[in-house]
Amino acid sequence: MAKRRMSENTTIRRTAEATKGDFAHVHTWVFDLDNTLYPRRTDLFSQIDARMTAFVAELLQVPPEEARGVQKAFYREYGTTLRGLMSVHKIDPDAFLSYVHDIDYSWLTPDPALGAEIAALPGRKFIFTNGDRGHAERTARQLGIFEHFEDIFDIVAAGLVPKPAAEAYDKFMGLHRIDTAHAAMFEDLARNLTVPKALGMRTVLIVPENFETTLGDVWEHEGREGEHIDFVTDDLTRFLQRVRPD
Repeated sequence: MAKRRMSENTTIRRTAEATKGDFAHVHTWVFDLDNTLYPRRTDLFSQIDARMTAFVAELLQVPPEEARGVQKAFYREYGTTLRGLMSVHKIDPDAFLSYVHDIDYSWLTPDPALGAEIAALPGRKFIFTNGDRGHAERTARQLGIFEHFEDIFDIVAAGLVPKPAAEAYDKFMGLHRIDTAHAAMFEDLARNLTVPKALGMRTVLIVPENFETTLGDVWEHEGREGEHIDFVTDDLTRFLQRVRPD
């Protein structure tokens, strides 16, 4: 059986096993933003992805195909394209963040069902993103879920050090005094859950529907069967409904 088919079965199994008891101890809920609080099929992030390619092409004066290769190489090695561009080309991060997040948010459909589930979660809720605050706020407002979060911890608050670097998590946990033994984190990249699991958090990986046929870099799928992943789901709203403590 092909590895991706095995991964799909694992997704179904782990989602089915998640119960209220698995999250009864959780009183801090931490959510990634892009492709987590909205599904990958929305394709909102593709706009950001395209603008990053255009930024790199203009900066390096290279064709889009070459720029995209540089962009993705930086993304994998440094955690974000921005971090790679800062490290290698000393770019102005504010100019980059402003440019790549100049997108059309009307692509997002408000999600009252997700909002209701997040609102019903006991305790504190945060967005922890490698994007900037403005992008996170606009996204959350368009989804209709902004008011349910205590705060947004963005790439600027992290000192421009992105997940999965331990330093980013340390800054977030320290700033908000997070008790990691009673916290859960939801992410669409498995590698971004390694540190949270080591810190004692409950970890949930969000995968796209029919992810066997979902486009994306192969490395983004790495680690989905790792021991640092407690649960996997392709439906965040349904998952929260299943596990939310009474």
